[in-house]
Amino acid sequence: MNSVTVSAPATTANLGPGFDSIGMALDVWNDLTITRGEFSVSSTGEGADLAPKDTRNLAVTGVEAVFNHIGEPVPGLKYEQHNRVPFSRGMGSSSSAIVSGLVAGSAISGADLSKEELTVLAADIEGHPDNVAPAIYGGCTVGVRNGVDKWIVDQVKLPEELYAVLFIPEMKMNTHESRARLPDQISRTDAVYNIGRAALLVNALSSGRLELLKYATDDRLHQPHRAQAFTAMPQLIEAAMKGGAHGAFLSGAGPTVLALATGREVTISYEMAESARILGVEGKPMIVSVAHEGASVVSSS
Repeated sequence: MNSVTVSAPATTANLGPGFDSIGMALDVWNDLTITRGEFSVSSTGEGADLAPKDTRNLAVTGVEAVFNHIGEPVPGLKYEQHNRVPFSRGMGSSSSAIVSGLVAGSAISGADLSKEELTVLAADIEGHPDNVAPAIYGGCTVGVRNGVDKWIVDQVKLPEELYAVLFIPEMKMNTHESRARLPDQISRTDAVYNIGRAALLVNALSSGRLELLKYATDDRLHQPHRAQAFTAMPQLIEAAMKGGAHGAFLSGAGPTVLALATGREVTISYEMAESARILGVEGKPMIVSVAHEGASVVSSS
């Protein structure tokens, strides 16, 4: 194989209480083409001026991880990215890059790795499976570490008519800085609060009892601390609920706020955008469906 093109979806992590463990794929896609030849990296679209043009690029990291895994030298490759996932906004742009690299590397090397093998490599690079697992499997996933070097991932059944309504602020939020705001310890009360809501979240989605999401998307582990850096978050969530959302939460590390809906999507989008306007938050609304399939090879030669 001389060249391969892969598409990988955006993702939203945590879904409120499922910190570092629950995620969902969104119907916004990044494309990566790798071609044998002299090493180079180019990017167009979202974050083109910010994506590294050397081996620090996470797509390169993904490809190299595959060759290291199978014990073969990394060949010279030309990397061409076309990105549609907003950069550093809490929509899994880094996970999309990692996963696209892994899937492309698996194809061009002939390794043909399973989704389980890809997930282990991806979660080891990212440090947790909440974004990378749905990018690989599609839909909604729950991922947990099992021992030092193993991960367990399971898919959550979703209603077919479920949509995501997002407000994507212009401001960027560094994931590492956002995580640094989180405390090392929490109270037993807050731990119980989140455990119950994470369980209710999965049950509400899989059973279709979406009226429970207004309770199940609450969180005490990360959102209150991240709201210190993005003070408009609670008002945007409130606006989404006012518009008719089943539940709303900070997408990943933010600053994007995402609402889950099965109707009234335009109204929800309007309410979020209007709240942002009043608060002086520049950004754009977006309505997308869930991506029920994960990353895949779309062409090869």
